[in-house]
Amino acid sequence: MSTPPAAPTKGSPLVLAARIVPIAAVLVLIGVWERDLPAITEVVVVALLAACVLAAVHHAEVVAHRVGEPFGSLILAVAVTVIEVGLIITLMTSGGPSTASLARDTVFAAVMITCNGIVGLSLLLTALRTRTARFNPEGTGAALATVITLATLSLVLPAFTTSAPGPEFSGPQLAFAAVASLTLYMLFVFVQNVRHRDYFLTAPAPTPLPGSAPARQPAHPTGNHISDAIHTDNDPDDAADTETYAATPPTRTALTSLILLTAALVAVVGLAKVESTTIEQTITAAGLPHSLVGVVIALLVLLPETLAAARHARRNRTQISLNLALGSAMASIGLTIPAIAVASIWLDGPLLLGLGPAHIMFLALTAGVGILTVMPGRATLLQAGVHLALCAGYLFLAANP
Repeated sequence: MSTPPAAPTKGSPLVLAARIVPIAAVLVLIGVWERDLPAITEVVVVALLAACVLAAVHHAEVVAHRVGEPFGSLILAVAVTVIEVGLIITLMTSGGPSTASLARDTVFAAVMITCNGIVGLSLLLTALRTRTARFNPEGTGAALATVITLATLSLVLPAFTTSAPGPEFSGPQLAFAAVASLTLYMLFVFVQNVRHRDYFLTAPAPTPLPGSAPARQPAHPTGNHISDAIHTDNDPDDAADTETYAATPPTRTALTSLILLTAALVAVVGLAKVESTTIEQTITAAGLPHSLVGVVIALLVLLPETLAAARHARRNRTQISLNLALGSAMASIGLTIPAIAVASIWLDGPLLLGLGPAHIMFLALTAGVGILTVMPGRATLLQAGVHLALCAGYLFLAANP
């Protein structure tokens, strides 16, 4: 998950906002619960919902920083998953049969946005600055392989199984997919943070030719290790590269963030419940397919990761950006599918997980393009453009199937 640069000072506007937003969101939730809201209030609630997601991720990062790795990454992943699952279940319980495929739509949207949108944006920003984006193919390739495997087990297989009608798993099949997804995710966290941590560090710079100036390619942390120090870059065109990571926060600060994190998660789920009917009515009134709700959820949940990945890419930290993108996709499947599988015990109606032919094609194309991008350990503007074109194509067809 995301790794922040040096934390803002204790009284900075960002920190104050992160502390105020969860409290304000809970108070607003109490005030608007089960009430008919005017349009202006609806806009305020939606804006507060988005701000609360950002605040939740901030406080999760503070707690993760205090706990350290590998548990820090798990805290971040669980916090984001709670938001995603909370939004999905809230909309599924209030939307009726039309939301049977919401979990599939949201998870697949997260895969496409991370593996093509965030990856493409990261490669683009780095390539514009340094001509070639460099990264470690061993770690990035392992992450991509895990994402594709998780997506196939959870989203492709249901379209071909015959034990249950339609693109859904039977009970035992869903249990297997949930256990396999969670196991693969936990195994990846262990490999990334303990066993083969060096695979997820920035690859060393190539040896310069005789007489040429050495390439500036600093070694950076993985993006999942919050306590690691960031290289101090002396590039005069980017003063922000002088950032370093803050010291480990004291226990009191971590406990405060834990309380605010809990409040933020409650507020996100509650405000999503308040806005669920409005969101669905707006999409229906606009003549858009109901599956677009899943795309909206994915975009909202992935907003903090997108901003963090772009920030690191602008500073030539491609490996961190790719770790963020692929790690987000992995958590979206590896934690969301098991949570939805458990929740399905209490949910009415079917749980449609199988992708249609067009989405399976997009996933296969993403896998092939991703492999070709990762194998060399470097990428140019062309690879960035290909990934962004895939993401744009998916988003366009999501609105115009």
